[in-house]
Amino acid sequence: MLRLTRSSIVNETAAWQAAGVELPQFDHARVAQNTLAKPEWIHFGAGNIFRGFVARAHQQLLDSGKAETGIIAAETFDFEMIDKVYKPYDNLTLLVLMNARGEFQKTVVSSIVEGLTAADKGREEDYKRLIEVFENPSLQMASFTITEKGYALTGPDGSYLGIVEKDIAGGPEHTVHAMGVVASLAYRRYLKGQYPMTFVSMDNCSHNGDKLKNGVVTIAKEWAAQGHVEAGFVDYLEDESKIAFPLSMIDKITPRPSETVQAELLKQGIGEMDVIVTSKNTYTAPFVNAEISEYLVIEDKFTNGRPALEEAGIIFTDRDTVNKVETMKVTTCLNPLHTALAVTGCLLGYTLIADEMKDDTLRRMVEVIGYKEGLPVVVDPGILSPKQFLDEVLKERFANPFIPDTPQRIATDTSQKVGIRFGETIKSYVRREDLDPAQLTAIPLAIAAWCRYLLGVNDEGEAFTLSPDPLLESLQSRLSGVALGDTSSNVRAILSDEQLFGVKLYDIGLGVKIEGMFHEMLAGPGAVRRTLEKVLN
Repeated sequence: MLRLTRSSIVNETAAWQAAGVELPQFDHARVAQNTLAKPEWIHFGAGNIFRGFVARAHQQLLDSGKAETGIIAAETFDFEMIDKVYKPYDNLTLLVLMNARGEFQKTVVSSIVEGLTAADKGREEDYKRLIEVFENPSLQMASFTITEKGYALTGPDGSYLGIVEKDIAGGPEHTVHAMGVVASLAYRRYLKGQYPMTFVSMDNCSHNGDKLKNGVVTIAKEWAAQGHVEAGFVDYLEDESKIAFPLSMIDKITPRPSETVQAELLKQGIGEMDVIVTSKNTYTAPFVNAEISEYLVIEDKFTNGRPALEEAGIIFTDRDTVNKVETMKVTTCLNPLHTALAVTGCLLGYTLIADEMKDDTLRRMVEVIGYKEGLPVVVDPGILSPKQFLDEVLKERFANPFIPDTPQRIATDTSQKVGIRFGETIKSYVRREDLDPAQLTAIPLAIAAWCRYLLGVNDEGEAFTLSPDPLLESLQSRLSGVALGDTSSNVRAILSDEQLFGVKLYDIGLGVKIEGMFHEMLAGPGAVRRTLEKVLN
């Protein structure tokens, strides 16, 4: 039985190849030694999208001789990732790419040469190594996949989180929050020689580089105000010739480890691939299963050099183009379709997005949202074809049964998304003289379905658990007393909320239309399905 270790891939090469696994082609010992002496890239956030996308891209450079150092992975949140997934497997990952036809492409990713914990006070050696890395002039960039929440310094009321207050009060010697840890390491670099470097957020959130910069600079300013750091540190972080925070747009689905993939690997003689659930509820494994499609577009703004990732399919461009790519994806070609499938899928009892794509009515709904209603107002970034991107989303990505993505996961925080995912297209219709927002059908239908979803009763009349949402209690209170069979309701209290949708739905002829669809969905069991079919056919 093969086990994912460095000695195994060196000594049992033929067996790995017989199992259909592509192995790294570079001298790992030499690369590790180079990285120890002259580190160039550190990455914060040791999870699946990093292991299955970013690290794989860098491996292509190492395999082709276009890079000489590896990546250092640092984890700021769930230290069990390092203890249970990195160290026991010599920092290797078995990447399994899966297409909709069921074909698996397997690769051992070996570009991560160190796995460190950050902010864990009991691991002094790891923190000493982090300081050593940041004090080295060779360091080119720190990249991040720590989720959007990882950058947040304040709570809903605008006051600092307790963990952030402690980091500010304690100064750079005592940090726990990711932004505090990064600011303290940047301060070490400043003190050592004010060396340049670039901080690259690769998280899937709008204006990610700005969020990262705000987090680090805000803490630095608080420290400076309290005398914890030299005032020149803030100037250093804000000097764009020294420190850069480029924007990026990332798009790749790397879901939880699939038991189907685990079983398939075992059949091929690859053992010890158990799914691990950490005490912080992270689902992980020695393998990463992912879709084949992947996009990473980065603003080309680096102050100390960068890896030649364009050789591995990463796109470097200007800031405006990064924004356009994100707008294309988030407002027309992917995210609105995902949200529409999420709320309708929950209502109709689906637990897999791929199964929804076999439902002719739901497929028709997202085709109309994408092709008919979205493409006429899409922002074309020029470097990617919106039509081709949309084709891939609908024909390959959403339909892939081997990507265990659920409508329940995607329905999380929908109140925070509807204004961007639907509201932006509606606003585009309002601005255009040749288009009438009142003529939209599938987008209003998706909004009506979301309002119907908020009742927590599926299309068979049974209660179901709603996904987490910060406004859930408030939204449900506006629908208080509404039940199946009602012919009227106070859904207007939701639809007239301009803060939710970014537009006054009743002023542009959509409010009453959505109300009508919502009330049709209330008629009784099966009414959601009947309304979808009536509107879409």
